[in-house]
Amino acid sequence: MAKKKTSKKKPTINKRKGPSIGKEDKGVVPDGQKVLEGKEEKIAPIEKKMGLTKKEIKEEILKCGRNPTYFITNYVKISHPTRGLIPFKLYDYQKDVVKDLLDHRFNIVLKARQLGMSTTIAAYAAWMLLFHRNKEIMVVATKFETAANLTRKVKVIIKNVPSWIRIASIAIDNRTSFELSNGSQIKASSTSEDAGRSEALSLLIIDEAAFINGLDDMWKAIRPTIQRGGRCIANSSPGGVGNWFHKQWVAAEEGKNGFNPIKLMWNVHPEQDQAWFEKETKSMTRKAIAQELECSFLSSGETVFDPEDLTEMEQKTKEPLYKTGFDRNLWIWEEFDQEYSYLMSCDCARGDGQDYSVFHIFKLETMEIIAEYQGKVTPDLFANLINQTGREYGRCMVVVENATIGFAVLDKLVDLEYPSIYYSKKATHDYVDQYTAQLANNTVPGFTTSSKTRPLILAKMEEFIRHSIVKTYSRRLVNEMRTFVWNNGKPVAMRGYNDDLVMACAIGCWVKETALSENLQDLQYRRSFLGAIKKQTTTLADIPNLPISVDKTKHQQQKSAAETYQKYGWVLGIRKG
Repeated sequence: MAKKKTSKKKPTINKRKGPSIGKEDKGVVPDGQKVLEGKEEKIAPIEKKMGLTKKEIKEEILKCGRNPTYFITNYVKISHPTRGLIPFKLYDYQKDVVKDLLDHRFNIVLKARQLGMSTTIAAYAAWMLLFHRNKEIMVVATKFETAANLTRKVKVIIKNVPSWIRIASIAIDNRTSFELSNGSQIKASSTSEDAGRSEALSLLIIDEAAFINGLDDMWKAIRPTIQRGGRCIANSSPGGVGNWFHKQWVAAEEGKNGFNPIKLMWNVHPEQDQAWFEKETKSMTRKAIAQELECSFLSSGETVFDPEDLTEMEQKTKEPLYKTGFDRNLWIWEEFDQEYSYLMSCDCARGDGQDYSVFHIFKLETMEIIAEYQGKVTPDLFANLINQTGREYGRCMVVVENATIGFAVLDKLVDLEYPSIYYSKKATHDYVDQYTAQLANNTVPGFTTSSKTRPLILAKMEEFIRHSIVKTYSRRLVNEMRTFVWNNGKPVAMRGYNDDLVMACAIGCWVKETALSENLQDLQYRRSFLGAIKKQTTTLADIPNLPISVDKTKHQQQKSAAETYQKYGWVLGIRKG
């Protein structure tokens, strides 16, 4: 009986071309084909247990070259802390990320912890190195050792790919870098401004980008290295607002910088449900939860003002009724009402630097900021604007921060005869009214901000914000408050940001609570004291229930005698009293 011939089932070949990764990278698959078709390249021996022919191996390699998800899911192994070397089976959200990395040149990943993003990116980098010629990848992270660790992950992946599919081997192997026989290489780099200079990168990986100091400057230096078709992956959990990662994420969401935003909350992982979340967060602080699980920029930072208060304030911001002034930077939400009193607090700048000249107008009865200016103007123009706006709001009191440029503004206001300038006693900050101050020698115009008063006025503003005493409609002010943080125990604006509006607001809160409140209280005491003083005109004859011994006639006689002395006392040499 003749043996029945059996044919081995060949693996299905995916003939669909994979998505391209940019004009300059066209031919991902052809590039892989060249590796196979080149006479100098030899396919590794077939693993007997696979039972594949050379043709089938070639088709499988091409399938991996076209589709990184297929390659990672079927052939990548990773090192597990307890289980050793295990296959890397991608979850659905990881597959979506890999597809985005393939489809977009620039990707920014905002993610929770424990989602395996660094490993996913390492697997994608291994795919790029293995199936492309002459690719150069650079990894930067919070520390050089962290970048080197990601590089080692890529090395482990490539070393553990089945030998028959590893079409390029490691030719040069260093501790923090390695190069393949096809000319592709990867290396870890420091986060200095010189990182990547004079190099043409195929892929830049920025790991934990929110926590890299000086990344703004490094990005300026390294950006040109990926302009000619290079790609970038910025991956991080949130680390507060105002840093490079936060700015790029905000711009990406607005479609302004070319980055494709990818947000991965803790619950994208199929094994993490609400019960897991509650168990995981039992011993975590609110900041740690926001940073590691909730992808919240605001709550994860060291902001001076409570994130929940800022969120509530942001919800109340609105467009002004008018944007006026010579530069349209005077925003007005409410016009003058003679039923209310107003206060203007000002912070001055030269007009040619990074800082702004600003002022707020408070409606004192409600502590609403109903007008605001922020602009870069010369001191004389700023003084003219203060004078004009202050008079429009009932000649309200003007408080000018009197450091350096502030004195020039105050001198100009005096020349303009502004009627209500804030004065205080030297070294005490006790308020003195303008007319008294002009006659005294121990007074100074404006408000003095020093190392002693700065923490006090900011603490007063924080108290007003926390108790919802002060109200603002300005998104400019709220944005400054978001980037006003603790740095070595001191409240300051983050690098590259301003605090002019914050400081002007703090001065206004302090003056309202201390100087004006104490002055009003003192005035009320004086009124009460004077009101209690009365002129007594009651005579004995008018007093009811007088004793019978008092003779009214005798009283009249005494009164007549007094009048006689008053009239003729000069005869006796008595002066008229």
